[in-house]
Amino acid sequence: MENNVLKMIKYLYYFSLIVLLIIYLFPGSLIGYLLYGDFGKQPDLIPNPIGTSINHALAFFYLSILGSISYMRDKSFNQILIFLISLSIILELSHYFIPNRSFEFLDLFGNLLGTLLAIFIIIFYKKYKKIL
Repeated sequence: MENNVLKMIKYLYYFSLIVLLIIYLFPGSLIGYLLYGDFGKQPDLIPNPIGTSINHALAFFYLSILGSISYMRDKSFNQILIFLISLSIILELSHYFIPNRSFEFLDLFGNLLGTLLAIFIIIFYKKYKKIL
């Protein structure tokens, strides 16, 4: 049973990773187009003073939790952590080169905040459960 749940989490992680890559690397806002019919409009999932950066934190938190859980007991756990941190940086930096996208430090901060928060939660959990 536990193996099947872990397998489903891993499939969800890979599916979410592909969706995030498509959304992030598309020259415009796919979600803005789906919700408002406008590739130039970024939706706010949660109204807040820092704008859409909270979306970045939530997306990378979600992806990092799934990725960390998927590889929690594998030898490649540290590699997935490095991958997730690198991905959060590289994807935002890619907005320098993608048409109709713009690099923003707050978005980069949101990416890293979501990723690092998820990593710290999983590491704390592993230490608490003595999985290390």
